Amino acid sequence: MSGENKRELVQADVLVAGGGISGVIAAIAAARNGAKVVLCQDRSVLGGNASSEIRMHIVGAAHSKRGTALETEAREGGILEEILLECAVRNPQRSASMLDLLLYEKCRAEANLTLMLNTAIIAVQMDGNRIISALATRESTEHSFEINANIFMDCTGDGRLGKEAGALFTTGRESSAQFGESFAGEISDPYRLGSSLLFTARNMGKPMKFIAPEWAKRYSEEDLKYRDHSSWEYGYWWVEFGGLLDTISDNEMIRDELLAIMMGVWDHIKNSGNHPESENWALDWFGFLPGKRESRRFIGKHVLTQGDLQHSVHFEDVIAYGGWPMDTHPPQGIEAKEIDPCQQPHTNHVYGIPLGAMISANVVNLMFVGRNISATHIAFSSTRVMATCGVMGQGAGTFAAMAIKESLPLDVAYRNEELVRKTQQQLIKQDAFLPGIPASDNLASQAVVRASSEQPEGQASNIIDGYTRSMHGTNGVRLDRVLPGTHRWMSLPEDREPWIELEWEIPTSINEITIVLDTGMHRRLTLTHENNLQKKLEWGPQPETLKDFRVIAYLASPLGDTREVMNIQDNYQRQVTTDVQLEQVSKIRLDVLSTNGLDHARIFEIRCH
Repeated sequence: MSGENKRELVQADVLVAGGGISGVIAAIAAARNGAKVVLCQDRSVLGGNASSEIRMHIVGAAHSKRGTALETEAREGGILEEILLECAVRNPQRSASMLDLLLYEKCRAEANLTLMLNTAIIAVQMDGNRIISALATRESTEHSFEINANIFMDCTGDGRLGKEAGALFTTGRESSAQFGESFAGEISDPYRLGSSLLFTARNMGKPMKFIAPEWAKRYSEEDLKYRDHSSWEYGYWWVEFGGLLDTISDNEMIRDELLAIMMGVWDHIKNSGNHPESENWALDWFGFLPGKRESRRFIGKHVLTQGDLQHSVHFEDVIAYGGWPMDTHPPQGIEAKEIDPCQQPHTNHVYGIPLGAMISANVVNLMFVGRNISATHIAFSSTRVMATCGVMGQGAGTFAAMAIKESLPLDVAYRNEELVRKTQQQLIKQDAFLPGIPASDNLASQAVVRASSEQPEGQASNIIDGYTRSMHGTNGVRLDRVLPGTHRWMSLPEDREPWIELEWEIPTSINEITIVLDTGMHRRLTLTHENNLQKKLEWGPQPETLKDFRVIAYLASPLGDTREVMNIQDNYQRQVTTDVQLEQVSKIRLDVLSTNGLDHARIFEIRCH
């Protein structure tokens, strides 16, 4: 292909367009479940709004109003938890570029995943209402690609793939009457949430001058009276503009205006005289790529509404969940000087997100994940945040792979109730959480459980009850859909050599053992450059998590053979799995050697298959 721009043919089971958090996790999930995946990202780094280009922290269901130890553990789990735990350990310096690297590594580590950076989807080829292939270009190498796939997944945020395929979509804000939404306005309009530019700043230990560009905006303390700017290490989400414009076609102009706004806000902090204590502070980094909140929203088999979220409606095809407030902003952004920059009514419970909100109503092999799913403006204002987009990605990617495995077209697979149930159980097995869906199929549930010690609220038998988090507490899952309890074994603090074991009356065969551990999911965990939020985190290995442990299998034989099947050291992950090929297992025992700080051992589940 040297010297010419030739079109290269690429074959895949699933094409994921867009490498933000939703696209990365969707691609990893599909690949881990056996599908051949191509992930196209039009930037040089992965992560979207969480990347070093924008630097927004990843937020979701676990926030200031949702999280109680041993009661409400709302953090998302699954692949996102795996990534964030690794970031907390490998990135103690809180570098934005380290998260870029971790996402890149995760994609490169998957044998079934082909990562194509700097590659943008620009068109599709259709056969009626079915996508045959997507056309992509990589200008940096003068290559173009024709990517054939069975299932196409739009995680681009702006919905470029789906738009090219003619998928139905909407923009703007619905009227309150349209879907019976009390938080919506009386009249529909084309307005959206605006975009933002962030910055980071440092105390340099000496006076630092700031000379604002001539084109910077000017702001007084009165102008910013509803917008807190008392800390300066990390920029402000309310540096927001563009909601009255087209956030796609006007993006370049929006960027220019946001730069003028951001420079104006910093000029106010440094030079207005209202903040003399900022004398030694200087800008360290600021973005040139707007962090976009809203553009297109596709129309799917189901349209999520305010009522779905408020009443925590149960969907039989639930494959993800959310819990961020319904977070709407005035479309005027920072120019709305006389009102609060956001309204954030929160839901009393976490809510389920159905598969139907991620499958196109009119393009038969198109899925979509992220802020462009099928939702009203009000519902979208909650589902749009990145942790929620991430768990949607795991749900959609897993379902796509399951459909491929069964050789079912997407439009047939979506209506297959058995396949949906299999997908839900596979998600739970891979540490996803689905409100109202209990786990099944665990050989450990047939065993007798014993432990060296147990606390009253953390009995040993909890490890086979089918739940791997507590969500019965305040703002958790609706009580008619959850089993109260801690759902974990907790040894006594004075027990210096804790152990727990499973024994089967009839010896069994085991091919896989998974240990699910406590990672403090009542707390938030995210890469942030905001000091006040950082103080609320445990950045590093989570203290509740087992650090060192081993698992021994006892085989039924005259000699009573034993085999060490796990010897885990320096662990910080929530879920640890090993493949084994064991016949006639009568007992397995887990010996706890150390934790990452807690004074007793905790285990949610020992799962055997």
